Amino acid sequence: MEGTTPLLDSEAVGDLVLLDPLTEESLVQTLQERFRRHDIYTYIGNVVISVNPYQSLPLYTPEKVEEYRNCSFFAVKPHIFAIADDAYRSLRDRDRDQCILITGESGAGKTEASKLVMSFVAAVSSKGEEVNKVKEQLLQSNPVLEAFGNAKTVRNDNSSRFGKYMDIEFDFKGEPLGGVISNYLLEKSRIVRHVKGERNFHIFYQLLAGASPELLQQLKLHQDCRNYGYLNRESSSLPGMDDAANFHTMQDAMRVIGFSPTEVTEVLEVTAVVLKLGNVQLSSSFQASGMEACSITEPQELHEICKLIGLDPGTLEQALCSRTVKARDETVLTTLTVPQGYYGRDALAKNIYSRLFDWLVNRINTSIQVKSDEQRKVMGVLDIYGFEIFQDNSFEQFIINYCNEKLQQIFILMTLKEEQEEYVREGIQWTPVEFFDNSIICNLIENSTSGILAMLDEECLRPGVVNEDTFLNKLNQLLATHKHYESKETQNARRVTDTSLPPRCFRIHHYAGKVTYNVMGFIEKNNDLLFRDLSQAMWAARHALLRSLFPEGDPQKVSLKLPPTAGFQFKSSVALLMKNLYSKNPNYIRCIKPNDTKSAMVFTPELVLAQVRYLGLMENVRVRRAGYAFRQLYGPFLQRYKMLNPRTWPRWDGGDREGSEVLLAGLAFPAEELAFGHTKIFIRSPRTLFNLEQQRQERVAQLATLIQKVFRGWRCRTQYQLMRKSQILISAWFRGHRQKNHYKQMKRSALILQAYARGWKSRRLLRELKSQRRRHAAASTIAAHWRGYQARRTYRKYFRSSASTRVANFIYWRLVQRYLVGLAKNLPPLSVTDRTWPPAPYRFLDNTNQELKNIFYHWKCKKYRDQLPPARRTQLQAKLCASELFKDKKTLYPKSLQQPFRGEYLGLKQNPKYQKLLAVAKDKLVMADTVRKVNRASGKTVPRLLLLTTEHLVLADPKAAQPKTVLSLSDIRGVSVTRFSDGFLALHLKEVSTVGDKGDFLLVSDHLIELVTRLHQTFEAATGQALPLHITDRFSTRFPKGDVSITVVESPKAGTNGPVCKKKGSHKMEVLVH
Repeated sequence: MEGTTPLLDSEAVGDLVLLDPLTEESLVQTLQERFRRHDIYTYIGNVVISVNPYQSLPLYTPEKVEEYRNCSFFAVKPHIFAIADDAYRSLRDRDRDQCILITGESGAGKTEASKLVMSFVAAVSSKGEEVNKVKEQLLQSNPVLEAFGNAKTVRNDNSSRFGKYMDIEFDFKGEPLGGVISNYLLEKSRIVRHVKGERNFHIFYQLLAGASPELLQQLKLHQDCRNYGYLNRESSSLPGMDDAANFHTMQDAMRVIGFSPTEVTEVLEVTAVVLKLGNVQLSSSFQASGMEACSITEPQELHEICKLIGLDPGTLEQALCSRTVKARDETVLTTLTVPQGYYGRDALAKNIYSRLFDWLVNRINTSIQVKSDEQRKVMGVLDIYGFEIFQDNSFEQFIINYCNEKLQQIFILMTLKEEQEEYVREGIQWTPVEFFDNSIICNLIENSTSGILAMLDEECLRPGVVNEDTFLNKLNQLLATHKHYESKETQNARRVTDTSLPPRCFRIHHYAGKVTYNVMGFIEKNNDLLFRDLSQAMWAARHALLRSLFPEGDPQKVSLKLPPTAGFQFKSSVALLMKNLYSKNPNYIRCIKPNDTKSAMVFTPELVLAQVRYLGLMENVRVRRAGYAFRQLYGPFLQRYKMLNPRTWPRWDGGDREGSEVLLAGLAFPAEELAFGHTKIFIRSPRTLFNLEQQRQERVAQLATLIQKVFRGWRCRTQYQLMRKSQILISAWFRGHRQKNHYKQMKRSALILQAYARGWKSRRLLRELKSQRRRHAAASTIAAHWRGYQARRTYRKYFRSSASTRVANFIYWRLVQRYLVGLAKNLPPLSVTDRTWPPAPYRFLDNTNQELKNIFYHWKCKKYRDQLPPARRTQLQAKLCASELFKDKKTLYPKSLQQPFRGEYLGLKQNPKYQKLLAVAKDKLVMADTVRKVNRASGKTVPRLLLLTTEHLVLADPKAAQPKTVLSLSDIRGVSVTRFSDGFLALHLKEVSTVGDKGDFLLVSDHLIELVTRLHQTFEAATGQALPLHITDRFSTRFPKGDVSITVVESPKAGTNGPVCKKKGSHKMEVLVH
């Protein structure tokens, strides 16, 4: 094999082809040593062996992706990215379709390996909005398929319970266009039963843990897993797995792939139906004929299922408890026993889930498949179950191991073919390799006439009594002499005693070892029957998705033809898979589980040795080492080892092959150890390669010493020259610096001398100037005293007695004049809200200043009033009137200050319903509002429309918009209100009024302050008298049946909608206000 430094480690070689000596023990020891170093990947040629570390390692960072991008496969340490890069570049650059086969037993890391391959291809391919969308859809298919196809087993917390093959399609530039997914053999028996310590499929636990309460209620589910029989009524907790978060991840992935919200809901509904079917319980009963029958014990679960899928409960109950049998032209309805009923229930659940899984795969394919017809390149990724040997092996293990036999066959044949093609291509003599050809085992299983699967199908179709014993007897008869088949009967015939082979079992000698299969359940699992009544019941449901899963249930398309058996379907799928793999260039990843406890970095040699045998790794190494263990292109080989021969070191000017021949000729290796191909050098044994590598390491050490010696000499010479140059430079700079400092010192001395000279001259001039200024000051003082003396003498000559009064008056009027002029210049703003005024500059002007302030403020107010429009002036007059009436008297008044008095609150002109009321007002309307009239008998209130005009007060019915009471303003003798913040008022009428003897009115208004104010203004304008207003908590009202005393009480029991009036006898009323 090709190899470089990362692979040539004598203690733990990176390529097992170079292992010497080659034994099972040395192979496992090498894997263990590399595993201890956290090197979980190892090569066998171009095959990658991956050992699951059960912990996260820093091997998959973006930096690692870049390291293995466009790398030489054998120039870097073994890594899964290397084989992914090699496959991708072969597809992109050489136009060769590729397939990556990932095998290994459960828990070995196959699913993670497939995701790593896909993520690497997504990372190294081109970028772009459409390309990124395709990549995201391809990657997001994993969470959906893992949720519905993976489960916890005793060996693996995320075990794939189905085989998956994905074809990723690329265009000519290597950009992903889409893909197609194929699934194989979903373990649907897990739906109805699983062993203790395992779990059912992840989706059930994710749905219960992650769905919202509303969604669970819609699906008729409870969050506790212990409520469901198919979950073994056990807790769902699983360390290290967040089912709720995984559920949301799965939902997001479905949205990215392109599932509509309706499709997602339908999928979850079908999942809930499968889960709830496990809770349908059957009980035994006996008919009048004495035959046993079964019936539904608790119909509640059945009704909820039928409500979910839109099916009549009677239809589903009949399908679960009875069966329609057609004999010639007759149809007979037979009842089922309880075991038969449970078999039908479980068969229905398994079929629904299996078909739902197939539908999901097809729906994902619809989204990710390539829509265009352009030429495409394909990379296939096969993630399929490995060889399985359990304590009790059944039908599932039989067909899984059959698939692994086929994969081993293609692996050996393709590996030998690749080896032979390379030898022929390089012109090297090909020596046939002896290896175990497992075609005889494949033929034993798949032969169309005498194979085990053919016998199983024949037994399933045979009329009469059919069971596993008749099937085993037929195998014993036909395969008695086959050297890879044995059973208890064949051993007895050969007089062989083997207590490890129990009765009702047979054993096959697979390439990976002997496996004993128990035939119990083979017939049932191969038939995979579903009663036609159940198919027809599902087709009758109104649930679109569920109905589409059972097309055979259509009564118009009834077919008496038996469906193909499970074994036949799987054999056809494997044949199609093999044909697909043969058409592509294979790449292999062999996954190994290091321990059974899923512990991080724990290596169990016995367990790994068993897997080495299952995977046929020793056979693989022997095939790769059949001729020459190591081969490499001449150019890299010469570049690596040219220092071993003086003729090729340090540079070889000839061809690479000639240089390699000259190089090896000087090393005296035996001729049989070497072969020279057209483009590569071949070395037979790893020992020769390691000898070559050891000589290279010794020569590299010698060359390193020489390089160090030359380098140290060069460094010392360079350092000396640098120091000499630095010394010359420092000396030059120092001399220049010293001369500069000397010049600066001379310059400073000259400046100091100049400064002293200029200072002496300036001080002399200053003394002269000071002397001259003193003389001038003395002369000025003498002149001033002389002029003062003359003025005083003249003043005394002309002095009179009234001179002081005149001077005082002059000063007074001068101060007044200054004050008034200053006031005129500093008048405050003309805003009526501004009460500022300049203070008096002298105390004798305080009274004058206050009078001027008052005069100026009144003038400002008059000027403001003259500018007001009539409507605003009227509104302010009303506000002023309200202030005079209620300020500091009623608690409600401060709240009304910010509310403008609108007057008209009903919209009489806009509402045609109020035309009659508008006619009553006759353009004399003052206020229109809605009030509540208190019933004098019960205290309850009724709504009324109040219209106040310049002559009348009108109360009208709001429904009919007709006046009920019209009062003249002259009929009003007073108004009473409370002192609280309520809208209660009493309208007192004169004993003789235009409305007769109706008595006083009790009203509740939301605009009490405005109503009383406008009534006061209108009353005063109409009668020339002020309206009597009483603000009190107790007052008396006159009713037709006598006077009533009203008491107003502030109480928290009063409603927020207004006062509450309560009659206390015939002559008392209590009003509760808030």
